[in-house]
Amino acid sequence: MNTNTPFFNKKILTQVAVAHGCGPYDNTIKALESFPLQVVHGKRVLLKPNAGRTAHPGEGITTHPEVVAAAIDAFRKAGAEVAVGESPITGVKTFEAFDSTGITEAAEKRNCPLIDMDQRPFVEMDIPDGRVLHKLKLCPDALVFDMIVSIPVMKMHMHTDVTLSVKNMKGCLWRRSKVKLHMLPPIENSDEKPLNVAIADMASVLRPHLAIIDGTVGMEGLGPSAGQAKALDCVVVGADAFAADAVACRLMGTCAEDVSHLRMGAERGFGVIDLNQLTITPENWQDWASDFAGPPQNLSIEFPNITVFDNNSCSACQSTLLLFLKDFGDRIFDYLPDRDHLNIAIGKGHTELPEKTLCLGNCTSGCREKSLFVPGCPPVASEILKKLTGKTTLDPK
Repeated sequence: MNTNTPFFNKKILTQVAVAHGCGPYDNTIKALESFPLQVVHGKRVLLKPNAGRTAHPGEGITTHPEVVAAAIDAFRKAGAEVAVGESPITGVKTFEAFDSTGITEAAEKRNCPLIDMDQRPFVEMDIPDGRVLHKLKLCPDALVFDMIVSIPVMKMHMHTDVTLSVKNMKGCLWRRSKVKLHMLPPIENSDEKPLNVAIADMASVLRPHLAIIDGTVGMEGLGPSAGQAKALDCVVVGADAFAADAVACRLMGTCAEDVSHLRMGAERGFGVIDLNQLTITPENWQDWASDFAGPPQNLSIEFPNITVFDNNSCSACQSTLLLFLKDFGDRIFDYLPDRDHLNIAIGKGHTELPEKTLCLGNCTSGCREKSLFVPGCPPVASEILKKLTGKTTLDPK
């Protein structure tokens, strides 16, 4: 998709710039100075941050508004027409997410349009060489702009190891069609997670023309939303999203070759992740690396009296459950005097579960007759609590 980018030449595509220590706005401006932005003069540029959830700046969940502000200013200065767009996760309203993340304020100060990319009917896009995906329902704004700039946050991810500029393009998929990537069946004769293969398939037709990776405050552990914030104070910019992601991986203490969707995409020729083939500035950029803790392998590991049955769930339900357990897991049995163990199910495909299992999310509705069922996509923590205890809040700790 991005072969028509003004940055499409080998020298620029193998170039990645890192800026550190100057705060989100100045780091972004400094890193962008390494690229010939004058080539965007007269073009329409869509900035695609990670604003898919209602979160606040500094939590490591969404793109810092000052990174978005700097991108608006830099592309406007270069003579481009700029807008900011997002299609959030199911259950989140786009403009509420823009408001909470601080992006609304940054954009309104600059009279920059904000776009709810789910507003218009989808455009279907074929994936000619897809392994598990053969079509995408795409937000039309991803096609009408001359350039898309992916502006993710540096985050670990419970399913995909990391979520950076390649995966951030999943936010260009229309409405609930994003969920499809989490619900694919296992691949015959393959140990690869279908989600990772699907992201590589998506990248065959949907890649950004430029990546600006926000490492101001990232997230380690159980990303994309239930981990711990980790300050890094850096920004990575690259015209090849795979190359930019590879540099970000190294800054996070991991390796792009170990991230399945990046490795598979590189093997299929969608980008370069071999750092030895890249020109990365400044030379001492690796001095700023700091290891990010990876996601835990088992959600129930910190809650020995709770068993989680997870069958092909998405990150929205997993994050909701993890946050619920973090907030209430050590106190929930005080309100369940007749129980010393709790079974919880998330995901699609359960056929048999113990009686009175707490089934969370619409995907578990097939087991609702013998369970405690909480609908939603994802369900709301207060409704989970109400189903278990009859209360929407618990007494303060």
